[in-house]
Amino acid sequence: MRLLISFAALFLSVILLQLSSGGVGPLDALSGLQLGFSKQEIGLLGSAHFLGFFIGCWWAPRLMGSVGHSRAFAAFTAAGAIGLMSHMLVVDAYAWAVMRVASGMCVAGCYTVIEAWLQAKVTNQTRGRTMGVYRVVDMTGSLAAQMIIGILEPASYVSYNFLAILCCAALLPLTLTTVKQPDTPPSPRLRPRLAHERSPLAAAAVIVAALSSASFRMVGPVYGQQVGLTTEQIAYFLSAFVLGGALAQYPIGWLADKYDRRRVLIWLSVAAIISSTITVYAAGYGTLGIMLSAGLFGLTTFPIYSVAAAHAHDFASDDERVELSAALMFYFALGAIAAPYIASLLIEIYGPRALFLLIAAGHLVLVVFGITRMRARPTPVDRTRYTYAPRTSFLIGRLTGKIRTPKDDG
Repeated sequence: MRLLISFAALFLSVILLQLSSGGVGPLDALSGLQLGFSKQEIGLLGSAHFLGFFIGCWWAPRLMGSVGHSRAFAAFTAAGAIGLMSHMLVVDAYAWAVMRVASGMCVAGCYTVIEAWLQAKVTNQTRGRTMGVYRVVDMTGSLAAQMIIGILEPASYVSYNFLAILCCAALLPLTLTTVKQPDTPPSPRLRPRLAHERSPLAAAAVIVAALSSASFRMVGPVYGQQVGLTTEQIAYFLSAFVLGGALAQYPIGWLADKYDRRRVLIWLSVAAIISSTITVYAAGYGTLGIMLSAGLFGLTTFPIYSVAAAHAHDFASDDERVELSAALMFYFALGAIAAPYIASLLIEIYGPRALFLLIAAGHLVLVVFGITRMRARPTPVDRTRYTYAPRTSFLIGRLTGKIRTPKDDG
């Protein structure tokens, strides 16, 4: 308990950072619609965010090594705040895309610092409890970030300034903490081939997970607006997705530990296809139908990354786990960079239902590939324990890796 209290400053920074970074994507989509941006340009903003996220994941460990944790955190927070406050100074979609690169760098960089700090302070005995609290804090912040969209006026300097204030406020707990700054951890080598070598299915699954999550989070507000939701209702729509994903973690984790994870991935993708189809037709059943379908969509798509990560770690040795986690994050980032732009382009051509038809098509490919891979090699006897894996930084493997202990699945 004393250790968790000492992490209170870090966890408060996580919540403030989530409120700021989690709110800017939906706000940009709604603001872009009000300002007359094309749907393709709105999708470009989401893709730019994940491009910045990838750059931040790669650069942050190196910057920490040069200037230390606190200064690196301050630098990334400043980049994010500048990007937010600049929005209403230059009203142009391509200028906003550059600003979203800055916000993506801020998210990845700040999470890298926080997770490196946590990793340096926890022990094997406290790691599980610390990660449990960290996941709850992160998920709570993400849920709250979707809710505040309902009170922020689109295309308003005040709204962006409010998010920038939250971003700056994330500086205070971490920079004022009296806990000694830890030594800089070595940055993991980025070996994308490692994920494909250990599990081609896991590499494909995290790309599909990015297709589902990134396109929904970044382009979902466009879908909501086109099916008749108000700004407040869009906030609930996005929140239902996050809540559905949170509720899915325990039951899906139990299934992933008990049964062949490839079967779990395949059935999750089948369920995702069904939930995508339901979401398309739910638009004709009023607001309640749309909200319930969003929760079901989150329930079926949110856990796929964690199941895929657990499956990949089943084939990895202990000394590969950190680099494998970084490789999986790399594939997720690639999918997340492409997904919002492609989804928005299809929406512009074929209408709002194209978002979920794209996602369903991605999961159909994963089902076929999963069945193919099941014939390629048997299920391993010794497997790692399922854990919810946040997509926050390349260093997340250092926090989750030692929780993963081999177990005999019988």
